[in-house]
Amino acid sequence: MDYTAARNNMVESQVRTNDVTGLELQHALRQVARERFVAPARAFAAYAEADVEIAPGRALMKPRDIGKLLQALAPRAGEKALAIAAPYAAAVLAQMGLEVTAQEGDARASAVVDQALRGYGVTPVTRDLREPAGEGFDLIVSEGAVAEAPAAWLAALKPGGRLAVVLRDGPVGKARLFLKGESFASSRELFDSTPQVLAGFERAPTFQF
Repeated sequence: MDYTAARNNMVESQVRTNDVTGLELQHALRQVARERFVAPARAFAAYAEADVEIAPGRALMKPRDIGKLLQALAPRAGEKALAIAAPYAAAVLAQMGLEVTAQEGDARASAVVDQALRGYGVTPVTRDLREPAGEGFDLIVSEGAVAEAPAAWLAALKPGGRLAVVLRDGPVGKARLFLKGESFASSRELFDSTPQVLAGFERAPTFQF
């Protein structure tokens, strides 16, 4: 399979056509080998309009959706970023000149992606996703969904920092961009998206009589 051609086709047919217009982002998406961040048996599907499996319970976000999510973050070279369950996004951000830590909560996913992450200059960390690996980040992104924005993720941002994540508590989720202020975070809705909800980030059941 010609992966270079597949990357170019992905950008032209899935990303640019969905209003991802940033040239630096488009260039990074053309450079990062998406097939290196999925289960080896699924490499042939890496550029499909689909969530492609990394390991059981973990998948890469659709190219269109991760492109739109990263564009909303407006990443700038030299910024400090945390990619939570987002190895492909981590490599794209590093390609754009950011200092990136990629945090995985599942050793099976880490086994698939860590070598590729290091090749793109990303620092991989495996630890509980509810505990961000550091603080003072300019931006945080996740390719998985959560029922609600984790307070710990917002706390790991510096004032003026941005979090992009899909909030999902049903069939369809909503991607949102959060902006951290001095004492609170504001947010705005971006687009519909349906990534898997990360284990441990489902909405807690409410007690009923």
